[in-house]
Amino acid sequence: MAEESKRVVYTALAGNLLVAASKFTAAAFSHSTAMLTEAIHSSADCVNQVLLLVGNVRSKKKADRSHPFGYDGEIYFWAFVVAVMVLLVGGVTSIYQGARELKHPHPVESPAWSLIVLALSAVFEAGSFIVGYRASRRMVRRHPVSTWRFIKLSKDPNMYESLLEDGAALIGIALAAVGVLGSVLFGLLWMDAAASIAIGVLLIANSYVIAYATRSLIAGEAAAPALQTEIEQALRRAAVDDECGDVKSLHLGPNTIIITVSLDERGKPPDVPVAHHLATIANCIKGVDERIRHVFFTLN
Repeated sequence: MAEESKRVVYTALAGNLLVAASKFTAAAFSHSTAMLTEAIHSSADCVNQVLLLVGNVRSKKKADRSHPFGYDGEIYFWAFVVAVMVLLVGGVTSIYQGARELKHPHPVESPAWSLIVLALSAVFEAGSFIVGYRASRRMVRRHPVSTWRFIKLSKDPNMYESLLEDGAALIGIALAAVGVLGSVLFGLLWMDAAASIAIGVLLIANSYVIAYATRSLIAGEAAAPALQTEIEQALRRAAVDDECGDVKSLHLGPNTIIITVSLDERGKPPDVPVAHHLATIANCIKGVDERIRHVFFTLN
């Protein structure tokens, strides 16, 4: 699961590098504000993917005295940095460029360059989005949910940020195309600048969704409801659900889940050692999902 989410990030980074280079080239020839904004947008996306990869590398550090449960949560910090990057570098810069162009609009030169690059960019971004979408479908195959529901429930920033950024990139390309075509075909020079502002608003909205999802994870979010249901079912199959009271979960990181179980020791079989009984329940819970690394008990 972790390797698949990293592959989504690498795919998005490769696509964004190609798209950013082509958009800067088109912006240089066409002098289109919308194209320049889209080039900045793609460049910011490249930086974002690099930051996610930095988070992935740091999250792999082994547990030590200062971080006894490991560093898996590091990726949540870097994901929040990405949200700020989308807001400042992408959204604010796009709106600034568009507002400045509205004061002194000028015609788009060599529009063919812009339209060709936008078409190619759409292909690259669509390919990256499809890779991420298929990966998300494989991750929820046991409990099918909509893509938006997956983004809301996902605990892996590699997945939800890549899907959101690729989706925003496709919408941004459409907005840029409308701006260029409106300026060239209808002589509405302001449309190129308006497209830049619209792209900025889109990126700010995108950054809000990313920041909101990541803030919740940093604050300490429980495992997805479907996983909690699976844990309860596993305890019932093991015939220990009567003695297991409140079961709580915490996502320390995308690949690390901590479970606490309130246990009524009066329900323990009298001829079974306590340590052995607790180990049996812990193994039962860990068998539900490979991300469950630690199980703790409170005895009543």
